[in-house]
Amino acid sequence: MDSPEEELGDIDPDIPEEGPLAPPPGWLDSVTGYEELPGEKDCADKVFPPPPDYIPKPENDKKSAVPDVRVPSVSEDMAREALLKFVGKKWTYSSKPARNLVFKDLKPYTVYRYRLETYTESRSSAWDCEPHTDQFVDGPQYGQSPPPWAVAVEGPPMYTDLTQKVRVPHSSFVKACHRCHGRGRVRCNHCHGRKRTWCGFCHGSGRTRNKRCTHCHGSGRKRCNHCHAKGHRCCTSCSGHRNLMHYIVLTITWKNHVFEFIPDRVPDFPVKKFEKVSGDPFFIDESILVYPIVGFPDQDICSESRRIIEEHLNKFSSMSRILQQRQTIEVVPLTQAFYSYNGKNYDYFVFGFENKVHAPKYPSSCSIL
Repeated sequence: MDSPEEELGDIDPDIPEEGPLAPPPGWLDSVTGYEELPGEKDCADKVFPPPPDYIPKPENDKKSAVPDVRVPSVSEDMAREALLKFVGKKWTYSSKPARNLVFKDLKPYTVYRYRLETYTESRSSAWDCEPHTDQFVDGPQYGQSPPPWAVAVEGPPMYTDLTQKVRVPHSSFVKACHRCHGRGRVRCNHCHGRKRTWCGFCHGSGRTRNKRCTHCHGSGRKRCNHCHAKGHRCCTSCSGHRNLMHYIVLTITWKNHVFEFIPDRVPDFPVKKFEKVSGDPFFIDESILVYPIVGFPDQDICSESRRIIEEHLNKFSSMSRILQQRQTIEVVPLTQAFYSYNGKNYDYFVFGFENKVHAPKYPSSCSIL
């Protein structure tokens, strides 16, 4: 007696089961300079550290001096206009206090923002493939593949993040598709190549509720809809072309790593609000490597400059190439405005060259007048 599977039909022995997505070990050629690359469809590329001559070396005891700077001030008219603009965006706030308040004092603060940008290039690679449709194959017969850091590419403008993928020259070769064993088609994994499946409504019995199953007309079997009763489908890897062209893809990543620091000197003002405003960059220092700041009045800026420059050099030069660094110091306007309204004292902050306002204790926030 035939088994239940055999009752569904015969399997064509010339149609193989679908192989694994990645090629088997030893399938891919060895390319000098790219040994032990991850196979196609693996999770992560292999990262190549830059050669020693690509790693910049800092000079000992070299420092950067900073010029003096004038602290910007805010007038009463500017402070009032900024508050009116702030109140106008708050539908529960009345503009009457902003129009009629009496200023008692405007206290400016000297706020500096330090920024270090380290622009790096990193390179990684992995195998990839595409169906071979008689296109040109740039293989080792045309020369040896250049090492990862010798592949010429045109980078983006400085400090611009970008990822670019290029084929490594002379790394291509053609082999029969490993997923279909060069047949161009694989066995249908739904009917397992038998072209028919058991009816899902009657579970192969041919009857439902003691009646003839109307879905399979009582046969208990149905044509496989996944392969249209062919027992096979086109191989998704080679798209039916039977052969794959394998090649190495080099991924070049340019990234700008930005660090910012503002000393927290005003307890009532949240430092995080400075992220949304601009300052005046009175000091800009740019080179392949910048050096710690010395002689600046704010010693926290000097200390943080020294710490983060060393950290960026150690962190980024091991696995990527530092192309350029830029450090800036901005003075960011911050003024605390003290005023009275209806016999009570209040205050608010005006900050940034955009004259943004931080007013957590604004009077009369329950009605619009």
